[in-house]
Amino acid sequence: MKNSKTIQRKRRMASTQKHLEIAEIKENTLIMKDGSIRVILLASSVNFSLKSTEEQEAIIGEYVSFLNFLDFPLQIVIQSRKLNIDKYLEEIRKKEQAQTNELLRMQTAEYIQYVNELVELGEIMSKRFYIVVPYTPGGEEKENFFARLGKAFAPITAIRMRDKIFQEYRKKIQKRIDRVAGSLQGMGVSAVELDTQSLVELFYNTYNLEIYNQQKLTDLDNVQVDE
Repeated sequence: MKNSKTIQRKRRMASTQKHLEIAEIKENTLIMKDGSIRVILLASSVNFSLKSTEEQEAIIGEYVSFLNFLDFPLQIVIQSRKLNIDKYLEEIRKKEQAQTNELLRMQTAEYIQYVNELVELGEIMSKRFYIVVPYTPGGEEKENFFARLGKAFAPITAIRMRDKIFQEYRKKIQKRIDRVAGSLQGMGVSAVELDTQSLVELFYNTYNLEIYNQQKLTDLDNVQVDE
């Protein structure tokens, strides 16, 4: 019975992976089944509404310049998730247990309950901003449907071919990453490259929403982006 469930689980995993465009994740890079590669940057946010008129105009000008200088496609992804404050509450509970004053202990317990209820009732969301930087070997020319289909069903061959020149591709995409990060810096936005483990975490959470809060890999909160 146990073996049967294990086989079924493996079949579901294989089916999901078969339909994903990602063939492999290594060295902070997504290797796609069509032979291209991707690097994902985690970007900080800017509270635009709190800026002065002059600052807003400067940010808009920088953004226009950023778009004009791009000579390759770029994807900006905003991901919303219900705010998870488990770590914060855990630290507060430790302080509660260490508190020697009974009144302060009771106030700390009430504070924990208040914050917990506030997040639950208010449906407070956290947002993450990602920038996907691509590189397609041989240029950005479009492949026909049958060429893409053939690579989708034979990803291992593509990966073996790519391994020999992967470092060359990585150097080329790094130039794009540096250009994007430098332009974002001019707008007051910091960006850091997600490492391999963070990429696994990102896609694990994205495709497993129902168990996102029950089972986790390395926390993406450990990836620091200067605000």
